[in-house]
Amino acid sequence: MTAILKADTIQDTDGNNIINENSNTITIGASGDTTNIIGTLQNNGSSLISGITMADQWRITADLTIDSSDFDIASNWEQADTTGFGFIGSAMTQSSGVFTFPSTGIYYVALEVFYYGSSGDDYGRSVIKHRTNSGTETIMADTRIRYTNGNRGYVACAVIFDCQSTTDDKIIFYGGGNVANLIVGNTNQNNTSVRFIRLGDT
Repeated sequence: MTAILKADTIQDTDGNNIINENSNTITIGASGDTTNIIGTLQNNGSSLISGITMADQWRITADLTIDSSDFDIASNWEQADTTGFGFIGSAMTQSSGVFTFPSTGIYYVALEVFYYGSSGDDYGRSVIKHRTNSGTETIMADTRIRYTNGNRGYVACAVIFDCQSTTDDKIIFYGGGNVANLIVGNTNQNNTSVRFIRLGDT
């Protein structure tokens, strides 16, 4: 025989509410209480996961020559794989520098570009762009630095990005300058690199 207990409020022996239901909202515990869940807490059958669920990092594996113009950083990408590197969750994917997110959500995206003045004085850009599936592009962050011939310059930018569709919300990165210098890359360490961290749901 199935037993059914019907109550809107369950209290402890001191009269403090342990569980309360009001207008289809169930409250467990009260302010100042510690609620200890033994087992797996679920949301509609799926386990609830707290904290960061995705973190990933990519880099340029070799130098890119600036052809006296700004350009999308479309080649030489790899996921960082140096000893000690770790990532959480599902990785980003990319094709010709167009990055696709593994799931929707709010992401922290950071780009760091390392420039070398091999030919002359110049400026370097660090740009994060949103690209839709139709090819429409919007600049979300754009920072610049001046560097001189024979010297190096480092410039970074970051955004908090709302990926509402893994099909329609892509990220691309942009750099360059006016002189034929270099964007520095290295397959063994992060020189020019990007970071993706999922902060929460969209």
